[in-house]
Amino acid sequence: MPRMTPQAELDQLLALIAAQPDGWGIEAITQALGDSMKRRTLQRRLATLVAQGQVLMQGEARAVRYVRVVQAVATLQAPMAVVEAAGGPYVPTSPEGEAIKAFVRQPRTKRPPVGYQLSFLEQYHPNHTAYLPQSLRDQLHTMGSASNGHTPAGTFARDILNRLLIDLSWASSQLEGNTYSRLDTERLIELGQAAEGKDALETQMILNHKQAIEYLVLDPAHAQLTPDCIIALHAFLSDGLMADATAVGRLRRRAVEIGGSVYLPVALPQRLEELFGIVMQMAAQIDDPFEQAFFLMVHLPYLQPFEDVNKRTSRLAANIPLIRHNLCPLSFIDVPQSAYVDAMIGVYELNRFELLRDVFVWAYERSCQQYVAVKQNLVPPDIFRLRYRQILSEVVAAIVKNNEAATAAAVNARVPATVAVADKAHFTQLVLEEFAALHAGNAVRFGIRPLELAAWQDLHSGAG
Repeated sequence: MPRMTPQAELDQLLALIAAQPDGWGIEAITQALGDSMKRRTLQRRLATLVAQGQVLMQGEARAVRYVRVVQAVATLQAPMAVVEAAGGPYVPTSPEGEAIKAFVRQPRTKRPPVGYQLSFLEQYHPNHTAYLPQSLRDQLHTMGSASNGHTPAGTFARDILNRLLIDLSWASSQLEGNTYSRLDTERLIELGQAAEGKDALETQMILNHKQAIEYLVLDPAHAQLTPDCIIALHAFLSDGLMADATAVGRLRRRAVEIGGSVYLPVALPQRLEELFGIVMQMAAQIDDPFEQAFFLMVHLPYLQPFEDVNKRTSRLAANIPLIRHNLCPLSFIDVPQSAYVDAMIGVYELNRFELLRDVFVWAYERSCQQYVAVKQNLVPPDIFRLRYRQILSEVVAAIVKNNEAATAAAVNARVPATVAVADKAHFTQLVLEEFAALHAGNAVRFGIRPLELAAWQDLHSGAG
């Protein structure tokens, strides 16, 4: 009798499990197969089907049963609202997502500890395996594409940068338990005003997001699917937040645990570095930007390459392919923390991605609702002004506070060395334009009090 191929064995096993709606225990499966498959081979094939999301494990120890999963993916035919579920808001979920949610919400004592499963990564073959079906990717492309023809990479993200800085910084931080409101975040990013009564680490987390987003958007050359780019994002996002300062922007060198999960990530540094390189190499090979984005959201947190700040890094990394293909960015705005946490535990403990896919799809539609429809009404930001925004504010404030006339000579005398020589003339012109538009209502942007401005205007009225 010719030996069956691994795929044929998987198909045979899947058909057998599907024939029993209540599922099979491994002993029953062994008896049904007879001598056609050795027990160790059966265990490997079952693990493969579970990792692929085609079979669900229910129960524990000897009571484990294997149940066929009915494949379904949330559609985008109508706008999705946040669903109210037990314990608070949730996203609409597929049947697979509901099964994962039910599993991960069991007490930890009913969830056996699991380690990193290399097979989960090995079973993924770029451009052959797809976590997001083609029909779903087509819908995401339709939603996220800018209707402005062929424009340079990053144009979409730069056009909405001011809003993206606030929305993504706030939403991503909120998923980590940050208590800043969106209004607090807006004041911090635009005016530099930290919210009263907030922990300094929460403020730092918001500002770190701002810097990391600007790193990706202001210079599209930075937005690359390379290990160096991911490490740079981690350096921005973890700055000032790590107990060990040397762990900022560095692959971890010690074992870590995941709060609220029974998952134990890879501990050996050399193995971790090797796997990180493989994950990034595989991500770079994926053609579709949405599949790339989702692959990073699954496998970066699952690997846990850094001591902390892994999920934040993965959320910004997911935007790299979207920026590179000039698609609407993913801000995670309004994503319920409980849904995201459940979805990540499903990846950690079950190697199941369907609930995270539900979250990803809902989050992207929400982002598109925020940005695509209003993009045409936004005034594109001046990238030059954004680059020198802080320095510009300091020069304007210094001239007013020192009662100097707003002349080209006065501005030139205060231009710091951090302004490139080739940019000085444009910078001076921009400062003078700010003075031409300066009034009591907008002077607060430069930290100038109304009385200071009034005194300066009385002294220099007509000067220029």
